[in-house]
Amino acid sequence: MKEHEIKERTEEAAALDAETELAETDAIPEVAEKANEDIPEAVAETEEEEEEETYKEMSPLRLVMRRFFRSKLSIVGLVMIVFLFVFAFLGPVMYTRWGEETVDRTPVTNTFDYTYDYFDENNEEITVVEELLIQDDKNSYADPSADHLLGTDDQGMDVLVRLMYGGRISLMIGFIVVILETVIGIILGGLAGYFGGWVDQVIMRIVDIFNCIPTLPILLIASAMIDSWQLAPDQRIYVLMVIITIFSWSGVARMVRGQILSLREQEYITATEVMGLPTWRKIFKHLIPNVMPQLIVSMTLGLGSVILYESTLSYLGLGVQLPQAAWGTMIATANDPVVLSYHVNMWLPAGIMIVIAVLGFNFVGDGLRDAMDPKARK
Repeated sequence: MKEHEIKERTEEAAALDAETELAETDAIPEVAEKANEDIPEAVAETEEEEEEETYKEMSPLRLVMRRFFRSKLSIVGLVMIVFLFVFAFLGPVMYTRWGEETVDRTPVTNTFDYTYDYFDENNEEITVVEELLIQDDKNSYADPSADHLLGTDDQGMDVLVRLMYGGRISLMIGFIVVILETVIGIILGGLAGYFGGWVDQVIMRIVDIFNCIPTLPILLIASAMIDSWQLAPDQRIYVLMVIITIFSWSGVARMVRGQILSLREQEYITATEVMGLPTWRKIFKHLIPNVMPQLIVSMTLGLGSVILYESTLSYLGLGVQLPQAAWGTMIATANDPVVLSYHVNMWLPAGIMIVIAVLGFNFVGDGLRDAMDPKARK
């Protein structure tokens, strides 16, 4: 009996162990499925935490650069500006065959078709085309070739080289004028916005006067005065910078004044007053740095306007004069109908460079404006 009872208990224990193992085996897929469902959620939560942590730890400058380079137009504008600087400043260093004022003294014979109309005895109009041969002691009006990649102008000077040097002058004038007008605008606009009262009234009335001055007649008068002074072409460039700066600073001053009026009521300005900081430090140490994002955008957009302004003045004969090269003076050669029709290489490349410069700076300015927008979320 005892042996029979022991055998039955042993069989019951074995059956119980088998049922337990089977239950554990059946539970494994359910546990695995539950674990697999929890893994993506855990990974997503981890990624969100990492992104949030990265976003919080990113510096303002890095955040601005990230937003800037996300814009395709900003990258296009940056490429345009880099191309202009390489072309204008490194081009003459690499292409040294001709200088800015070097004249190709190769004697040539230029052929022109001269067209005129006259009336015969029956009062009928007759058009005559005559071929004129003009001997020249210099290689003027040359077509693009291996010696002159963009041909030569009416003085026998290489168009490509003068295009490079013209870019130097246009970019230099643009940057210097923008820096000068920004400095003047910061000083006068900062004083007007911070002090208010009669200081604000005086400075803003001066700004209104400059905004009301008819620019073109004043520039014509200034050009006549400069011609009477008989200045050298190099000196005339500096006078041109001063003239453009005088008529350009008022917009910057008005913008700075408006920003200062809104910022001077902030809590940190009240704290500087409690600390007893001097006025100049409040303005230039605590207020102006908070206006810099708007100023940077304004300067970038203003560069294109100044380059266009200088080119217009040079085209009208008020800017850079020969033998100095400038994009505006190169376009001015199109006033001759013969050059306009038959020598496109003399004026079209300069127009293309002006378009590239203005578009490039405008694209970069728009990109900076969007990148520095504090309301942007991306």
